[in-house]
Amino acid sequence: MPTKPRPKLPSDERRAVTVEAVVELAASRNPSEITTTAIAQQMGVTQGALFKHFPTKESILQAVMDWVAEQLLSRLDKAAGSASSPVGAIEAMFMAHVDFVVRHPGVPRMLFGELQHAEPTPPKLIVQTLIKRYGERLQRLLAEGKATRDLSATLDTEAAATLFIGTIQGLVMQSLLAGDVARMRRDAPGVFAIYLRGIGSDR
Repeated sequence: MPTKPRPKLPSDERRAVTVEAVVELAASRNPSEITTTAIAQQMGVTQGALFKHFPTKESILQAVMDWVAEQLLSRLDKAAGSASSPVGAIEAMFMAHVDFVVRHPGVPRMLFGELQHAEPTPPKLIVQTLIKRYGERLQRLLAEGKATRDLSATLDTEAAATLFIGTIQGLVMQSLLAGDVARMRRDAPGVFAIYLRGIGSDR
């Protein structure tokens, strides 16, 4: 149902509210089926008001992907920075990513949707860049873990980073299939423990 009309906001705030509306909608419906009409209704504005800030639907999706990339990487960096060891930082990043998805269940739906496009759309390029930057952070920490001998000396850091991200994606898929996103928090510690055993030190 449409929400009550909201007061006029400055352009930056209106753009932020638009992003929030799309993320909320994606939590309960197929992202590819989210129309500008639905977005405007969620915000309590007209389509005309929406297009004053975004010329096209793709520009809206680009803003959403920009927000996702900024928010996720910021949370990962903050989590890793609070740890006292490379392995601790890797675990903190795993749990921070899980928490981000639980708080914003529409995000993985949108990420998967954008990656399915055959053509290199601006939103898809943002997602690809996000994954690349994510992987670089992981590989750096994994290399530090090898240097401190907390991780296997023969560890393939690129493969380990790929497995890390893929493990979280697996948790996401399981939670979506079960219709229970919160189960990610329950499953994450045990799943990470298995991942860590696979890359751990062979001393």
